[in-house]
Amino acid sequence: MPTNEVGETNSDRRDDSTHAYSDATSITIASNPPGKCCTVGTLHRGQPTGKSIKIDDNTEAYLAIAPGGIAHKGIGILYLPDVLSLWNNSKLMADQFAANGYTTLIPDLFNGDVLPYPIPEGLDIMEWIYNGANGNNPHTPAQVDPVVIKAIKVLKEILKEQGTVKIGAVGYCFGAKYVVRNYKQGIDVGYVGHPSFISEDELAAITGPLSIAAAQTDSIFPAELRYRSEEILIETGQPFQINLFSGVEHGFAVRGDPDDPAQRFAKEQAFFQALQWFNNYLA
Repeated sequence: MPTNEVGETNSDRRDDSTHAYSDATSITIASNPPGKCCTVGTLHRGQPTGKSIKIDDNTEAYLAIAPGGIAHKGIGILYLPDVLSLWNNSKLMADQFAANGYTTLIPDLFNGDVLPYPIPEGLDIMEWIYNGANGNNPHTPAQVDPVVIKAIKVLKEILKEQGTVKIGAVGYCFGAKYVVRNYKQGIDVGYVGHPSFISEDELAAITGPLSIAAAQTDSIFPAELRYRSEEILIETGQPFQINLFSGVEHGFAVRGDPDDPAQRFAKEQAFFQALQWFNNYLA
C-alpha cells in the first residue's frame, strides 16, 4: 500500500538574462506568475530520513534512497521545489516518494538564496525571483535550467547501475515550470501541483505524460487558465490528467495544514495522484 505522512510590485531592475520571465507581457501564459500565496503555508512535522549531498561545487541537494526491497530499479524522481527549496516539507515529501519505491533527488534551485520560514512580511516574491535577496542572484530560467539539467544527470548516474534509467519529475508552484520546460532534457513523465509561470509554448512542447493537481481557489492557476491548459494538453497528444481539489488554495499539495481535515485530505490525495501517475506511466 502507498504510504503518506504529513508531519506586488515588481522591480524594473531586471538583467537581460531574465527575459524568459520578465517579458510575461509578450508571452501567453498557462499559469500566472508567483505571488504572495506561493510563500504562505504550514511547516510540517517530522524528521527527514534522507541525506544532504552536493550535485556540484555550488549546489546543495537532498537525496532520499528507495529501500532495496521495494525500489523501482532504474527509476527515480526529480523533485523541483517551491520557493522554500530544501525546507522540511520538501524533504518529507521526497522521503515519502522513496518509501514508495522511487529514489528522489531535490536540488536547490536558488543558488543558496534560502528564504526563511515564515517568509518575511512584505517580501516582493517577483523582485526576489528577478534579482535574489542580495540584488545580484536571480532565479530565472537562465540560472535555474542548468541546475535542473545537472540534477537530471546526477540522478541518472545514481540509478544507472540498476539498468535502463527513467526519470519522473515532480514540481510544486515555482518548480512546476521547470518540469514542463525540461522534458527534452531527460524527463519521461511529469507531475505538477498548483503550477506557476508556465507559458503556453512550454506546455505545448511536452514530450511525455503530465498530471496536474489544482486548487479550487488559486489566483495563479485560475479556472480560465486550467481550461486553456486542458485545450493545450489535448493538442499535444500526450496522456494528461487535471485533478481539481475543492476547499483548498494554491500551495495545498506541499504546504497544506495537516491539522485541517480538508487540507490534509487534499494534500494526501494529491500525493497519491502523483504516485499512481508514476506507477502507471513510469514504473
